[in-house]
Amino acid sequence: MFVSKKIFLTKGVGRHKEKLNSFEMALRDAGIAHFNLVRVSSIFPPGCKIIPKSQGLKYLRAGEVVFVVMSQSETNEPHRLIASSVGIAIPSKATSHGYLSEHHSYGQTEDVAGDYAEDLAAQMLATISGVEFNPESSYDDRKETWKISNEIYRTINVSQSAIGDKRGWWTTVVSGAVLIP
Repeated sequence: MFVSKKIFLTKGVGRHKEKLNSFEMALRDAGIAHFNLVRVSSIFPPGCKIIPKSQGLKYLRAGEVVFVVMSQSETNEPHRLIASSVGIAIPSKATSHGYLSEHHSYGQTEDVAGDYAEDLAAQMLATISGVEFNPESSYDDRKETWKISNEIYRTINVSQSAIGDKRGWWTTVVSGAVLIP
């Protein structure tokens, strides 16, 4: 059975005239291009610890199959703003699992996309924890509700935005949470 005890966050931007190469460049910028990446759904394992990318990379070897929760966005429209984000909601009880959410968008800054991704992850955790909230209320109001409930310890995100290349080349952004075996 494979349950990660460590995870690291990463992000990157790539630009190239070919879409695939733009994606590769974004993975290189994120420092994870040399792995065989397998995208997984969005459960933050119980007792998992977020570690720095530099430390996490030491556990992995080139060519290794690596599980990642990843968001990506791309455009070949000049000057178009794109963003990708992975939000994490970590429960107050270390024995419980949390949630990761993937969000990608157009026209959002890193901060806006990051807040949205955190909100998505926190909503998923809140619903399984029985925390009642109004989905129509503001992000700040919902965040306060989660704090009061003591069910959500904290939320964080890793986000990347970029403006589409002025020449019309592909621009790709990636954000990821890499699970360490």
